Amino acid sequence: MEKTLERFGARLPAWARGWPRRRVLAVAAVVVLVVAVAVSCSGTSGRVDVPVLEDAADAGVDGVRSPSTATGGTLRVVSPDIDSLDPQRSYLPGVWNLMRLYTRTLVTYSTESGHTGELVPDLATDLGTPSKDGKSWTFTLRAGVRFENGRPITSRDVKYGIERSFASDVVVGGPTYVVDLLDDPANPYAGPYQDEAKDKLGLKSIATPDDRTIVFTLRAVQPDFRFVMALPSSSPVPAEADKGAKYGSDPVSSGPYAIASVDRATGIVLERNPQWDKRTDHVRTALSDRVVVRTGLSGIERDQAILAGSADIDLSGTGVQPTTTARLAGDDADALRDRVDEMTAGAVRLLAMPTDVAPLDNAACRAAVAAAIDRRALQEMLGGAGSAVRTSQLWPRSLAGGPDEAEPSVDPAAARAALQKCGHPDGFETVLAVADAPASVGLAKGIADQLGNVGIKVDVQPLDPTTFYATDVGDPANVAKKGYGLVLATWTADFPTPSSFLVPLVDGRSIRSVGNTNYARLNAADINKLIDAARTADPADAQAAWRAVATAARGTSAYLPLAESRVALIAGQRLHNGLVMQPYSGYDLATAGVE
Repeated sequence: MEKTLERFGARLPAWARGWPRRRVLAVAAVVVLVVAVAVSCSGTSGRVDVPVLEDAADAGVDGVRSPSTATGGTLRVVSPDIDSLDPQRSYLPGVWNLMRLYTRTLVTYSTESGHTGELVPDLATDLGTPSKDGKSWTFTLRAGVRFENGRPITSRDVKYGIERSFASDVVVGGPTYVVDLLDDPANPYAGPYQDEAKDKLGLKSIATPDDRTIVFTLRAVQPDFRFVMALPSSSPVPAEADKGAKYGSDPVSSGPYAIASVDRATGIVLERNPQWDKRTDHVRTALSDRVVVRTGLSGIERDQAILAGSADIDLSGTGVQPTTTARLAGDDADALRDRVDEMTAGAVRLLAMPTDVAPLDNAACRAAVAAAIDRRALQEMLGGAGSAVRTSQLWPRSLAGGPDEAEPSVDPAAARAALQKCGHPDGFETVLAVADAPASVGLAKGIADQLGNVGIKVDVQPLDPTTFYATDVGDPANVAKKGYGLVLATWTADFPTPSSFLVPLVDGRSIRSVGNTNYARLNAADINKLIDAARTADPADAQAAWRAVATAARGTSAYLPLAESRVALIAGQRLHNGLVMQPYSGYDLATAGVE
């Protein structure tokens, strides 16, 4: 294979012959993948002669699919468009999964089956030490960790990487939790590119007393701070290699692989980082010699590549497409079903009722809507139990300790009684805002039909998906102006914690003028107090405290959870060590291998 790739390199055009050997071989390897994917996507059978591994369904959920310690080979990944390879600029969980190959963080997600939503030390020696008041966190870096250029990674590199997120004029698109937690509103930090301070010490809320110690001082207690540190946006960046907005074209690796080439046509190639030392990394196994990511593929193309054996993992985390799901249901699909890992993805479809839009500003009117909803019928509209799980709780199924109240059934009599109580015995008219996607619009029309049965007339208004969350329903003034009394949204938390799921939805102090996620504009003093109590609760009591928040919010009927998405992942025919990572809704790239 190596000789074949060398011959390919010799045939490159003159303008490419000056490339480093690593890049030449990387491009050659990816061309082989592109040809394979093209063949699989153009054929009709979607199958090639590749050995099928003997695993049962859900092997990667209940354990590890085809465990192996064998090294070598090329892991072939297919993906939709990548938003950015800059760790401070991406906001896609699938891309965060990819970034675990070339970025390390103080802490990261465990690769132990059944515990993938939990954190373990990564660059740090432990999970960090909080102060007694919970507003200060201290981490110590491991000795011997290096960037791909051989330079040791220091606490100042971690600080600099985090500081980049403050440069909102240059580094855009990624999470901004660190800005909310570490900035001083009275004297905002503008990021490292505009740092005009004489001492050039950067963000004052992060101290680096020595090369291996980093101390964070938070504005307020944040129980999810460790999870913020697990985001790629909290990974180290060497200041001398930072290219600002162009850093994503060649990010410096701190992980087991380094990006060798990026090309629109052929995708992304990652090769082993010779500076990575397994002795300093107890998370990543890095079994494959090379990882090739073919980007920009549609869902159907990704499914076809996996089924044909020309790809091993779909990076998207969205699961198979409906047409593929139908194929899995066939009588002759036993072998395919054995390659499927099913999971709930934490994406909850919910109906929000803005509490400042009449008549839904009246709790009794909201209760009327709640009583008229038939979740079973809506579940069928979403594709049945294989595609969605009914829920009436503001709590994802993957989180333990949630409320256990019974699911309410549709009750037209109770709905009419609530309408009488809210002063609209004959019903009322309102507008339902929904992102213009077929499944969402179909669900919205189903909701409108159900509400029509009790006299509530709903005007379904599909809106541009690219602006829906940011400005259409994310701008409270626009919602009030347009009279959106109902908002059909899908909510997924950034972290597998109750706080991450609940606070953006129900904390009245989280309401903002742009990109607002408190779609119901719920601002109840009692709920805000419960949130504060949960944030400062003893860890042993925190779960019960957050459950009280969820129960109180549900009692307002400002949000009606409807269903949680169910995702079916298909493992490639060569995939070994197939571990489903709950935070990324996909197979872990950092431990996957092929044979």
